[in-house]
Amino acid sequence: MEKITLGTRNVSIEFPGVKALTDVNFEVSTGVIHALMGANGAGKSTLMKVLAGSNPGYTGEVLYNGQKVELRHPMDAKKLGIQIVYQEVDMALVPNLTVAENVMFNDTVMNMKGKLFMNYAKLRKSAREVLKQLNVNIDVRQICGKLSLAQKQMVLIARAIQNECNFLILDEPTAPLSDTETEELFRVVNHLRETKNMAIIFITHRIHEVIRICDSYTVMRNGMIVDTTPITASTTSKEIVDKMLGRSIEENFPKEICEIGEKAFEVIDLTEKEGKVKNINMHVRKGEIVGLAGLVGGGKTELCKTLFGAFRKSSGRIIMNGKELKIKNPSDAVKNRMALVPEERRKEGVLVAETVTFNMAAASLDKYCHLTFVNGVLTAKNAKKYVDELQIKTPSIRQKVAFLSGGNQQKVAVGKWLAADSDIYIFDEPTKGVDVGAKQEIFRLINQIAKEGNCVIYATCENSELLSITDRMYVMFDGRITAELVTKDTNETEIMRYSTGEVQAAFQ
Repeated sequence: MEKITLGTRNVSIEFPGVKALTDVNFEVSTGVIHALMGANGAGKSTLMKVLAGSNPGYTGEVLYNGQKVELRHPMDAKKLGIQIVYQEVDMALVPNLTVAENVMFNDTVMNMKGKLFMNYAKLRKSAREVLKQLNVNIDVRQICGKLSLAQKQMVLIARAIQNECNFLILDEPTAPLSDTETEELFRVVNHLRETKNMAIIFITHRIHEVIRICDSYTVMRNGMIVDTTPITASTTSKEIVDKMLGRSIEENFPKEICEIGEKAFEVIDLTEKEGKVKNINMHVRKGEIVGLAGLVGGGKTELCKTLFGAFRKSSGRIIMNGKELKIKNPSDAVKNRMALVPEERRKEGVLVAETVTFNMAAASLDKYCHLTFVNGVLTAKNAKKYVDELQIKTPSIRQKVAFLSGGNQQKVAVGKWLAADSDIYIFDEPTKGVDVGAKQEIFRLINQIAKEGNCVIYATCENSELLSITDRMYVMFDGRITAELVTKDTNETEIMRYSTGEVQAAFQ
């Protein structure tokens, strides 16, 4: 099949206070799977948004098959068969529309001019055919807002490939997916490359996936490309990480020794009102990091939100320092010195339209308010303290959080709770979408929280992280805890057996 190339020549782009790209020369051809790697803030997403027509303010040239093209609007890119699926799925979907309407959204918008009626039967049939290519079984009549994160991701990928597509850009596509769903995505990606001669560009931090599925990779650092290399049998994850960070780094994240005290947080027979979590019994001691393991959909996020009052419980008790807590909503949780860093940081963890300063004070505004006035001097001092401590990369504490990289947004989400001075910190997938350097910083931060005598609950699908940072862990499957494991005495195989339900209800 004839190859088509897409690339850039001396492309630069600058945002207020930030030089995001500097003279970038990049090229990819159809028929390959190519990874784009780099630390948070390296410029990966910015470059891909240029190719997708979402960053019109670039200088330099975009080349399509060697010819200069202008990509100043997403429609310019789509007409050339360039499609992108963004990491933040909720920002791209229309939650009140059905799966069929979201899958066929681009086609519907472009073809409805002058038409009074929509042929919904045809729309649903077309959506089913696209989803069938992905081997995904989702009811096309279902409202998208009610889907799981993994299902929303598949809907967006289906939307991208239902149009003419030569170049498919996937931004952290496997972050919300289970192992089984990831395998299905890889099958689809290989199918698209082999049968449709499509180029797939992966923006990802999951290096083991890159080595497994990609043909080549490009590394970016500080808005510039530092290396483009084919992937061979000798390619290692450490080699890629060292290029990403510009220095050698240890691959493991050793757990720091913390003095573990008495039982401080306890959950007894907790059941969520709609049955998303059932009969949960667990506890956390002072200075202890307790993991929540399990696959996507196992109930980890639902348990975190139930503990924090975002989901209502139908029965059970939550006890802190010997006192039963009455938590009906997140406000009650905050009053009882609880903190939650949620999985969907842009939707729930930070206020993207507000500044770093405001976000850092958002969980503890009473400390900075007098009557109806916020003390700007105190909030600025607080923001500067945590920007320095967490090494948040921002041109100013007045910068809007929307313009920070994903890893730095995550640090802001953590920093606002540090300022609130809580007793128990609940982290739900805190390293999702962040690079290995930022991951180490987040691990050091969590260790420090535990060393100060606080309780920590750490929920993640990444078993390697649980084995690195936790003291104990509870494994969840189908909304229930199936095992309690001591970290130093377990391994990934045992965790996976309980996560998949292979070993049923071992823990009650």
